[in-house]
Amino acid sequence: MPPWGICDEEGIQVQDTTDSSVSSISSVMPDRVFENSKIQYLEERDEEMLSKRMVGLCKSNRVRSAIQLYVSMEVAGVDPTPHACNSLISSLCRNGSLDNALKVFDKMKERRRTTCHTYSLVLKEIARVRGFDFAMEMFADWEGEEMVRCSFDAVVYNTMMSICGEVNRWVETERMWRSLNENGHRATIATYRLLISIFARCGQPELAFKAYSEMVKSGMIPTENMAQAVVGACTKEGKWELALSVYESMLGFELKPNEVIYNALINSLGKAGEVRSAFKLFDCMRSSGYTPNAYTWNALIVALNREKRYGDALRLFNSVEKQMNLHLYNSALVSCQKLGLWDRSLQLLWKMEVSGLSVSTASYNLAITACEAARKSRIALEVYERMVHKNCIPDTFTYMSLIRACIWGSLWSEAVELLDHVPADASLYNIVVQGMCLQGKVVMAKKLYSRMRESGMKADGKTRAMMLQNLTKH
Repeated sequence: MPPWGICDEEGIQVQDTTDSSVSSISSVMPDRVFENSKIQYLEERDEEMLSKRMVGLCKSNRVRSAIQLYVSMEVAGVDPTPHACNSLISSLCRNGSLDNALKVFDKMKERRRTTCHTYSLVLKEIARVRGFDFAMEMFADWEGEEMVRCSFDAVVYNTMMSICGEVNRWVETERMWRSLNENGHRATIATYRLLISIFARCGQPELAFKAYSEMVKSGMIPTENMAQAVVGACTKEGKWELALSVYESMLGFELKPNEVIYNALINSLGKAGEVRSAFKLFDCMRSSGYTPNAYTWNALIVALNREKRYGDALRLFNSVEKQMNLHLYNSALVSCQKLGLWDRSLQLLWKMEVSGLSVSTASYNLAITACEAARKSRIALEVYERMVHKNCIPDTFTYMSLIRACIWGSLWSEAVELLDHVPADASLYNIVVQGMCLQGKVVMAKKLYSRMRESGMKADGKTRAMMLQNLTKH
């Protein structure tokens, strides 16, 4: 028989012995599972050999046998190695026995045999079973014990950062980062990977950039994914300067930015009005072998629109019309609206419908606004009718633009009819009443103003002033 007895899943065969050192396990490990475990006399007392056997049992998931061996070693006064105890804790956690795992952990802690891996194992399982707050409380208690805190390393802090990240608690993540540095530990590449991922996901670009910069200053080489996460977080929040700095650092490390990074940067620069920089990056993108896609072209057209270069935006749009999508069409419609190119707007709407794209309310609104700018009131109403026919639901902006177009065209009956088709909206009534007053249609204005008040809508200051002025005249 081997020195640890017959260990199987049905229990250890017990040898009768009169050795007074073999007593009820309840006096050693007061837990039901351990109480129910049979013990045996161990002929072999070598700690390393028995510990290796325990590790083997844990690896093969023979938990009950591993517990029996652990209990027998406890009774015999043989301490398992920290590695063996960690294996047992891990095995117990895998099998949903956290309470028993904590019993083993407490014994290790009492004998000062815990390792950083021990704390990481327990923290992960505590967070999984009992939740984030419980894990944080336990970590805080341990951190308050100087002996325990001094035994921590970056792995333990990384574990806590990971736990914080799983529930998107970036404030606590930052605190763990500070604690790691304050306690004299050196962050690892895994630390920075966690920090960047969590901060980027939680919309904290400055912190993500700070972690990235600290990593680079420490002499570590970032991965493409880490750089992409920081660039994505920074561009999403409009921090294009930080994103551009990360891009430049990638070139310094001879990392090749991918097309996602290029597109994000071009889009962010364009929205910020940095058109020259956006096109410079566009040239770098093409020289790197990437083919611009619809997202790239749209970012450039948006950039030109931001700089009020609407003609250039339309020329660029015309050059890439084969790669069209809804966003590109809408960006071109913005250019048409600003230039008052109502006929070009209608052509674009027709192409969108023919190509099978789902024309949105925003698209129709842009075309209607272009007609308004060109004083094409009747055509604006025709676009509206087409919109309704296509089951596209108009919104407040649709009606505002239509009513302004009707006022410019003196289509008063059409303006009033539009008001009949929308829920009571004081802003729309104000526009019509003011337009009537300006055009000298005082009687119509009074009638509509009375209807407005009877419906419980409040006129704005400008409308009231105009009505008072016209009442004194008439």
